[in-house]
Amino acid sequence: MTTTESLEAASRDVLTRGLAAIGLLGIALVHILDAIPTFSEVAYEGWLYIALIVCSVTLAGCLVRGPSRAVWSAAGGLAAGAIVVYVYSRTVGLPRAGDDIGNWSDPLGVAALFVEGAVVAVSGYALAAVMPVRRVSERARLSAHPA
Repeated sequence: MTTTESLEAASRDVLTRGLAAIGLLGIALVHILDAIPTFSEVAYEGWLYIALIVCSVTLAGCLVRGPSRAVWSAAGGLAAGAIVVYVYSRTVGLPRAGDDIGNWSDPLGVAALFVEGAVVAVSGYALAAVMPVRRVSERARLSAHPA
């Protein structure tokens, strides 16, 4: 790998991790804004928000520290899980929270779907394009310089 290719790969990695970290913080922000009224309506849903907020902020911090397949998988899985719960809440309805059925135009909900979808997309890209390239280059480096 040439120096230029190495710099491009490092830049791509930093940019990808930065975008995902910002997206995860966006997920946390959207749910912070909706947490207070949610606690007063359905307490367990508020606690699910708190868990999502804590996991989002934690994963954002992990991504800032460095790349990891496990962290990328967790970030994509967390965002995808939030999308699934949102769709479930709008179609079937969560227990004791049937008021959300059919409420697809809620501004915070639409914002959440957008940011969560972006995190899923960036995580998928990182797992498919960024991480395998790094793994192959490490193998190539190790085979070029045997111990």
